[in-house]
Amino acid sequence: MADALKEIYSKVFISHLAKNCAEIIPTFNALSFSKFVFNKEWESKELKQRMRHIATALHDQLHPDFRKSIPQILTIITHLKSKNIPSGFEYMFFPDYVEQYGLEFPSESLNAIEEITTYASCEFAIRPFIKADPKKVMKQMLKWSNHKNLHVRRFSSEGCRPRLPWAMALQHLKKDPAPILPILENLKSDTSEYVRRSVANNLNDIAKDHPSLVSSIVKKWQGLSKETDWIIRHGSRTLLKKADVEIYSIFGLSGTHDATVSNFKLKPKKIQLGETLHFSFDLTNTATTQAKLRIDFAVYYMKSSGSQNRKLFRISENIYQPGQTYSFSKKISFADLTTRKHYPGKHALAIVVNGNEMVTEQFKLTV
Repeated sequence: MADALKEIYSKVFISHLAKNCAEIIPTFNALSFSKFVFNKEWESKELKQRMRHIATALHDQLHPDFRKSIPQILTIITHLKSKNIPSGFEYMFFPDYVEQYGLEFPSESLNAIEEITTYASCEFAIRPFIKADPKKVMKQMLKWSNHKNLHVRRFSSEGCRPRLPWAMALQHLKKDPAPILPILENLKSDTSEYVRRSVANNLNDIAKDHPSLVSSIVKKWQGLSKETDWIIRHGSRTLLKKADVEIYSIFGLSGTHDATVSNFKLKPKKIQLGETLHFSFDLTNTATTQAKLRIDFAVYYMKSSGSQNRKLFRISENIYQPGQTYSFSKKISFADLTTRKHYPGKHALAIVVNGNEMVTEQFKLTV
């Protein structure tokens, strides 16, 4: 079994970190730092708790005044870079340090974030600052969207996503995403796929609360380049899963175009937890012209409450020729995952073409 992600903070990692800090900060006591980190509560802490605890341990070793300690943090990062120590997720305790101790010093914090995010993304740390002073910080985020460093540009979008996973929600931006839009405009043709992916994810966040707004952006950006076409497609994924009429029309997926589904089979009709359900069907374009069809399957999962929850999964999206029949065979596992727990009872599986359920059949899950 793979180690839990929180185990990236091993004794070796902390020892190396302490050693590097002591090399550049004369007052830094590596032994005391390590003892502080590995206290009696360490083993019970989860990933983000460990990040915060390491940031707290750093604070214990650095100057108590944030305005004097943040230059020390930046010096440590510069030292790590000079030794070609790769940046990454494990160093996100540096942004957490700013989030914990810098909120009362926004100017110093924003200056530090610009540098820190080139080494460890500050997408979580910036959010309390946006919440505290949205006008000032979003103005700075817009400036960062034109930054020469791709990590800063990507951060300018990622940090203001209204629904960033595992992060503080930005309720005012969920309600009114207008301050985000100029940032996305600046980044929609960015040379970096890493940046463009964040733009798409931000659009998808906005679509959950403002579908018509995202549809208007999709219309505006469609055809500008293959890169922007990818952004709007990926940014519309939630609307596509919901079979949003407007977004389907924009992407040429309106109606079923006389498609029919036949020979739909489920095997077996009764499965146990951990087993795999197999299904197959034929799709025929009965029209006299070719058709662009998005084919999905929907699973109606039983919830703990006894009601069902519909989840949509993509099979294909393609051009289908007139009079032709196409055969599909798929399977889906009913093993429990960290993201999905299965409950016994009646389930159903449907074949969906351009948002329309064509055939549905029930099956039973037992434990």
